[in-house]
Amino acid sequence: MLLDTATKDLDPPFAVVDLDAFEHNAADLVRRAAGRPIRVASKSVRVRHLLDQVLAMPGYAGVMCYSLPEALWLSGHDTSDDLLVAYPTVDHAALRRLAADDVARARTTLVVDSTAHLDLIDAALGLHHPEIRVCLELDASWRPLPGLHVGPRRSPVHSARDAGRLAQRIADRAGFTLVGVMAYEGQIAGLGDAPPGRPLRATALRWMQRRSAAELLDRRAAAVAAVRAQAHLEFVNGGGTGSLETTAADGSVTELAAGSGLLAPTLFDAYRAFTPRPAALFALPVVRRPGHKTATLFAGGYPASGTATPDRLPRPHLPEGLKLLGLEGAGEVQTPVVGRAADSLRLGDRVWMRHAKAGELAERFSRFHLVRGDAVQGAVPTYRGEGVDFG
Repeated sequence: MLLDTATKDLDPPFAVVDLDAFEHNAADLVRRAAGRPIRVASKSVRVRHLLDQVLAMPGYAGVMCYSLPEALWLSGHDTSDDLLVAYPTVDHAALRRLAADDVARARTTLVVDSTAHLDLIDAALGLHHPEIRVCLELDASWRPLPGLHVGPRRSPVHSARDAGRLAQRIADRAGFTLVGVMAYEGQIAGLGDAPPGRPLRATALRWMQRRSAAELLDRRAAAVAAVRAQAHLEFVNGGGTGSLETTAADGSVTELAAGSGLLAPTLFDAYRAFTPRPAALFALPVVRRPGHKTATLFAGGYPASGTATPDRLPRPHLPEGLKLLGLEGAGEVQTPVVGRAADSLRLGDRVWMRHAKAGELAERFSRFHLVRGDAVQGAVPTYRGEGVDFG
């Protein structure tokens, strides 16, 4: 096994990024984007070296950050001169740092979805603060019936009328420049349409996603037109790893967002439109052989955020034929795995695991070892390894 050969001198637990798979995935995302630039979602990477690597590739431009302190940190390292903070900030100290840093302020755009966000920024900085670049977030959820909400609960701005009204209020407000619109269709981008072993769910998901995409196509175009009547927009951002084809077909969108598809966690195994190669893995050592077809690994309890369901647990990848126990799952200090392949495992052998979500693995390890073929080419620090924590 190439991974075992490449990492034979490393003691697990440790994490690796397969560079061949990473580069393949990056190129495939560009193919799927069909000419639209991709803004890299940093929360799904959380390694500056990898962000730098993908931003140097044709087809990528800008970073979608998950917090303002992160954007300030990335600006200080010259990672990008186009940083979109895609989640509203209420961090007064970070806002004051932004206002005092001319370079970071020119590079950074803050998402807002109400005048309350503008009020908070004014409260943090005073009424006569420097111009702050802002992006209006449009709710991309599907609401086919009154009271029925399908998709992430993000912005209260749902209709074109809502968007136009907020855009006008921003335009009339001193200290703010509206430069972008963002709409994340999580019910399409974040839900695989081919869940294994669940044909009825797959049929329902595909039905929902077709109708949601059709509704959003018209509503987003109308909302963008309403905002453009009030402001000169530099970008309209949409999509995610799971919906690049759908969003790229929307003429109102000028750029796409993606990040998880670079590392290919297990939640992205269940899509028909694309098949990414697993690029981020972690190795756990066998420390017990408690019985037939059973091996116990050290550590491994790295669940992903979101619903408290089995699909958020890490999954055994290599050797093939292993699975977690339903009554134990992945544990804080030990993780049993079962299956025929367990009988060939000895104490000290590695089992290679995959995380359910992409960037969250970087919160568990201080560095990723970079593997190409049968050799380790070096190690790079994660955000955690650089001593930063953005929540």
